[in-house]
Amino acid sequence: MDFHAQATQPHPYPHDLTIPQFLLDDASHPLRPTRAPGSRWLIDDSTGRAYGLEEIRERVDRLARAVRATWALEEGDVVCLYSQNDIDYPIVVWALHRLGAIVSCANPSYTAGELEHQLRETRARVLFTSASSLPTALAASAATSLKRENIVVFSPPPPEPQPSGAGTFATVQQLVLHGWTLDKNYREPRGPKAGDAVAFLSFSSGTTGLPKAIAIAHRNLIANVLQCAAHNRTNEPGVPAEERFARPGDVTLGVLPFYHIYGLVVTLHAAIFQGMPLVVVPRFAFQGVLESIVKYRITHLYVVPPVVVMLVNNPIAKKYDLAHVRYVMVGAAPLSREVTERLKRQLPRARVGQGYGMTETCTVVCQVRLCAARESKASVNGSAGTLVPDTVARIVKPDGTQCGHDEPGELWVKGPQMALCYPNNRKATEETFLPGGWVRTGDEAVITKDGLVYVVDRLKELLKVNGFQVAPAELEGHLVVHPYVQDAGVVGIPDDMRGDLPIAFVVLSEEGRAAAAAGGDKGQESVVEEIKKWVRDHKVRYKWIDGGVVFVDAIPKNPSGKILRRMLRDQAKLVVDTRSKGTQALAKL
Repeated sequence: MDFHAQATQPHPYPHDLTIPQFLLDDASHPLRPTRAPGSRWLIDDSTGRAYGLEEIRERVDRLARAVRATWALEEGDVVCLYSQNDIDYPIVVWALHRLGAIVSCANPSYTAGELEHQLRETRARVLFTSASSLPTALAASAATSLKRENIVVFSPPPPEPQPSGAGTFATVQQLVLHGWTLDKNYREPRGPKAGDAVAFLSFSSGTTGLPKAIAIAHRNLIANVLQCAAHNRTNEPGVPAEERFARPGDVTLGVLPFYHIYGLVVTLHAAIFQGMPLVVVPRFAFQGVLESIVKYRITHLYVVPPVVVMLVNNPIAKKYDLAHVRYVMVGAAPLSREVTERLKRQLPRARVGQGYGMTETCTVVCQVRLCAARESKASVNGSAGTLVPDTVARIVKPDGTQCGHDEPGELWVKGPQMALCYPNNRKATEETFLPGGWVRTGDEAVITKDGLVYVVDRLKELLKVNGFQVAPAELEGHLVVHPYVQDAGVVGIPDDMRGDLPIAFVVLSEEGRAAAAAGGDKGQESVVEEIKKWVRDHKVRYKWIDGGVVFVDAIPKNPSGKILRRMLRDQAKLVVDTRSKGTQALAKL
């Protein structure tokens, strides 16, 4: 059966607008709140500098003129952004879209080889980078056809000596100033199908190989912004003030990386459309983020599960008054029921919920509706909420038959927000983007009779123990609630009799480290046994941590917070090999 969204339907999605035309020029959409003149849109976290609408429009226009004059970009040319968050990041994005260019955002943590792969895949003509990433950008560009003079730095480099041969590079501010000396020299894409053009070449996480480019049209992102607004009843007449998702004075935290689809769509575009200024934080540092939340009285937090784990487990968080926080939305990976409930106890005035989406769906597929207390109660049991408007879902069994309510299977979805394809990759496109507009997510999910979506885990990451499926995310969510555990990652190790055995890699909390140190080797053994018992006491037999507990300094994760299970599996293999050698040595005695 097909599952349909229950939320209010948005007004028609515009196909004749590009993203900056929709966001900066068109104030008439009925879902859009009216902002007071002079309202702040973007705020620099470190300096407090703010841009309002008029300054944003001016900077976008002047930058577009300078880029056009300097590199003669044409519609369809690709520009790569390789930078941490910056107040001018969206300025660059929207200026390039004014020109009809395609933006490809790259992870600033990429190595030169990884960036080179993205530059080659997209054939980027220009590269914008942060000063801290400049050396890597230079190394990557040197291996491609990208010219040095086509590299722009977001902010001036620090006064310290630069790498040998770095030279000087234009900055965004210099280009904006240059644009003031130029007459308008470009024509924006317009017409009934302007929104069909590709806006972004975003890259997948590459869990099954090198990251793949995903083509996202202007209309895809615009549709998802409107779906989020309608889902949360933004600007809907008759909604009581206390139940409004966004009110005058609300402020959003912009710490999610803008190169990631969650930060790009939900934080940067949807939050701004819904009338909230965005505090742009360059990079995540837990204590610094807490200070920013207090300093700017931030009310809306868009975060990933590792941040929530830190909020509930790190004692530093309790030193800050976060009573003004009203909404916490968690995405990018599943959050367990236990951790969700602990966060709600820690922030009793906040409504907490999860959302679900992926790059291929141009982000949000479902979300807990935080605009009403009675609806946000769905977040308590760990669901990812209900389908956003105009989204249809199927749950499909391995044999291709469809599931009904409360039956697990692979989640398929379709809607106006779905991305277009994997460019120049027909095989991958045909495997994921199916006839009829359906997208295969590769995630196991369940949809209840109430329309709540529960995302269990990646199908390829599920463990098979004695024929039963075990979701690592479920065990991880349970483990991090224990006072000895700060973070955890679970994978399987092979067992001839039972298939997989769950093995837990654990980062100990301060309390856990103290307990482990108290009795030497026996102290560590006691902590291991306590953690195993925590699972035994609360989970069915086949979910027990029979593969063992291994203490580590950190759980490897990508910047969006997803656990890098390939690295954990490599560590697990080393553990198995070490145990095997130990057994062989004992056998020889």
